[in-house]
Amino acid sequence: MREFNQPLGGNDMPRFGGPATMMRLPTQESAEGLDVAFIGIPMDIGTSNRPGTRLGPRQIRDESRMLRPYNMATRAAPFDSLQVADIGDVPINTFNLPKNLDIISGFYDRVLAHDCDPLTLGGDHTLTWPVLRAIAKKHGPVGLIHVDAHADINEQMFGEEVAHGCPFRRAQEEGLLDSQRVIQIGLRGTGYAAEDFDWCREQGFRVVQAEECWYRSLAPLMAEVREQMGDGPVYISFDIDALDPSVAPGTGTVEMGGLTAQQGLEIVRGAAGLNVVGGDLVEVAPPYDPSGNTALMGATLLYEMLCVLPGVKRRD
Repeated sequence: MREFNQPLGGNDMPRFGGPATMMRLPTQESAEGLDVAFIGIPMDIGTSNRPGTRLGPRQIRDESRMLRPYNMATRAAPFDSLQVADIGDVPINTFNLPKNLDIISGFYDRVLAHDCDPLTLGGDHTLTWPVLRAIAKKHGPVGLIHVDAHADINEQMFGEEVAHGCPFRRAQEEGLLDSQRVIQIGLRGTGYAAEDFDWCREQGFRVVQAEECWYRSLAPLMAEVREQMGDGPVYISFDIDALDPSVAPGTGTVEMGGLTAQQGLEIVRGAAGLNVVGGDLVEVAPPYDPSGNTALMGATLLYEMLCVLPGVKRRD
């Protein structure tokens, strides 16, 4: 019988002790033998406002010590089902943002060569573009569940095509996305033009602005998303600024009127049954939330992504 890695429990070691890994899981140098790998990308040189997301992976790991292995709401038992470990951080170049595209995609090529699904701790949203390069190389163009306050489809930022406001335009231009299976949830705020979200719609993306989510459960929306995504590969990219700053203030570009914590859970839990091939949680900037609550939100959402991966058993 296969033995699976288990998180270090709070009754075996106090939660303020033990290894500073995702959920205090074992570590290893590569993805060999793993079904799922937690990976950090400590990068913030793609940010346009407040920096600090280079510190995100470390604090997400720290706050993840509060998580337990069984999902009491969905009955998911990921650590009884899959071999999971924390394989550390991508060794990014902190002085050269474009160079990181190749560094990141090369790292993920090696992870995916082991048939391992990556779950990424960010890091600014620039990182999703090179991750999607590796994902699409293995799986072909993917469906995308993109949860964010911003569409991140800028043509340029300060004349640069590589930045945290550009990854999904670049991914679409490169053919990494199955545009009829892309949904963006939580977009809101002010814009530079009234048509700022129209480019997404012109590509075939479904756009669900935050105001459409107010005062309602998102479970019905996710039922529609599951039908839209079908059996094809799906990637989840969750920017923590999709959540309202009242519950997740520790990020670089906050926008009023965001999703509730419960809606964030509904979105990720609603991806159960899809062919999810990876995901990321980005834009946690610890300096702006000394309580650590934003990082705990991020850690919890990453755990929920783990719980919806194919092959995860659910306890009756």
